[in-house]
Amino acid sequence: MTGQLDDRALDTAEITRQEALYAPLARSVRQLIDAAIRTQVDEATIAEATVALEQIAGRLSARQIEASYGVQTAITGVQRGWASPVTGVRNPIAPPIDLRHLADCEVAADFEVGAAYEGPPGLVHGGVSALILDHVLGEAVHAAGHWGMTGTLTLRYRRPTPLGRLHTAARIDRAEGRKVFAQGHIADDGGVTVEASGIFILPASSVEGL
Repeated sequence: MTGQLDDRALDTAEITRQEALYAPLARSVRQLIDAAIRTQVDEATIAEATVALEQIAGRLSARQIEASYGVQTAITGVQRGWASPVTGVRNPIAPPIDLRHLADCEVAADFEVGAAYEGPPGLVHGGVSALILDHVLGEAVHAAGHWGMTGTLTLRYRRPTPLGRLHTAARIDRAEGRKVFAQGHIADDGGVTVEASGIFILPASSVEGL
């Protein structure tokens, strides 16, 4: 059964209610993904778990929206990317990363990545680092009052990024017409592991009259 996504504006109380409802579900599935990758239980247990999970998936699929989840908007004007693969409250593949907005339009977060994000043994997949930094740089652009899409994203992998606790931060460097330049990084306890710079392109309507 499918249905339409409720596109009514969400007030703060409803956002809080939905976070309390869906965040634990996403967290449980996230734990399941990690367990499925690293399990060494016997075949019978795996077979039993497979049947149980198929049944749960069927129950959750009994009523769904027709397409992607999209973005819900609060009456405060804050947009929530509920399905974002980086920060999404409802997305089990998001680490997730809870970004803090700091002074000078900088954003930052401490987060953790586990087995689901592994590339080389014990290390974060380079594409996962790119995904995270694309999103974090975009958030910095948004924090500065701009809205745009990634035009270019350039990464420098300074050294391997280990799985586990990490830190990320980004800020805008400058704006030139429809282009906003941003930079950021991922770091572990030993310092920066990946640096990124990006150019974000603003809609033409956003710079009309400048």
